[in-house]
Parts: sequence; C-alpha cells; structure tokens
Amino acid sequence: MGVYEKLLLVQTQLKAPKNQDNVFGGFKYRSCEDILEAVKPLLHEVNAVLVISDDIIAAGGRTYVKATATFRDVEGGGQVEAFGYAREPESRPKMDEAQVTGSSSSYARKYALNGLFCIDDTRDPDATNTGQGSKAQRGQQKAGQEGITPGQLAALRGEADSKGVGYQAICQRYGKKRLEELTVLDFKKAMSGLSKMPDKTPEDFNAGYEQQSMFEDMPFR
Repeated sequence: MGVYEKLLLVQTQLKAPKNQDNVFGGFKYRSCEDILEAVKPLLHEVNAVLVISDDIIAAGGRTYVKATATFRDVEGGGQVEAFGYAREPESRPKMDEAQVTGSSSSYARKYALNGLFCIDDTRDPDATNTGQGSKAQRGQQKAGQEGITPGQLAALRGEADSKGVGYQAICQRYGKKRLEELTVLDFKKAMSGLSKMPDKTPEDFNAGYEQQSMFEDMPFR
C-alpha cells in the first residue's frame, strides 16, 4: 500500500470518542491525547509513524503556535502533513507562561490531528452551531454552510498573519463583515488560497508593507 492508502485505512478505522467531561460547561470533548491513544494501534497495523512538531510564529504583535502532524510511511517513505494553529492569549489567570504555551500547543496539535485524520469537530462545544437544528439547517451544515469553530478561526488568523494578508481582505472576498461570520466552506477556500502564498519574513513585517494590498494576489479558488 502507498502512503495515501494507509492513511485512508487509518482515517476510516479510527475511533476517538469524546470521553472527557467538562463539568462546568456540561459537555463532552476529546483531547489531543485521546486521539493519539486511539491512533497508535492503527499506525502499528499499517506500519506508519506519526510525528508532531510545533513552531512558534510571531506576527502582528501576537504569538501563534503552529502544529504540524506528519503521517509517514515506514516502508515507502511517503508522508502527508496537516497543520493546526492556536494563538497564545496575552494572559491566562493562574497559569504561568510555560502553561499558556503548552495549552496553545495542545489546542493546535488537536486541530492538526483533526485535519490529518478527518475528525469532524463541528459538533464540539467550541463550534458555533452545536444543536441539531431543523432539517434545512442540517442540510446547510452538510453543504459546509455552518459557522467556523474557534479553532478554525485561530488557524485562519494565524495563516493570514504569516502570509501578510489583512483580515478585512478575506471578509470582503466572502461578503462578510467579520471573520467570525465565515462558513466552513469559506474557511476551506481561504486556507487553500493562503497555503499557496509564501510566508512573510520578519524583514517584510518590519518594512511596514500594506497588508490590504496583498488581497489581490491571493490565489482563491
């Protein structure tokens, strides 16, 4: 089997239920550790390894954690990557700086794993639409018209910042006033377009270029 066939097998067989309880919010969720525990036996079965790494990205005066999840075929050497982003909060009560970064890392890694293994978290409590809704609403969700989750929002902001693209430019492209109003379909298109752009260097940011002008160069589909 090739690397994509092995990844497909893992994606279709992976079961990572939401076994964690948030007693304050009254909901269940899955953690990064839950996904890792569930995927290890499948990795052994297909003779593949999973490597997760973090990069710290500074952009626009804020700090982001970019997590990279890499599925690597031990036999053939091929690999597939997925990314997740989380912005560090400026402050978090009762947490030191290391804990703040660690929390952001776990969040970013979880969403990188979600992307790699096709885990749908749109029904998680951090999604903007958590209810069943009407039949018409469920049909819209299937079409990608549900609102983006906070995790997707953080990923989009991180990618836009690293490419030097203003948030308002993305909003204008999809006819929205704020990034929070984007749909999942908008998010996927925007991330696809941004991924085709080169990252801006610290020298670019220091040069004081106009972010909004980058909008015309975005290779949106």
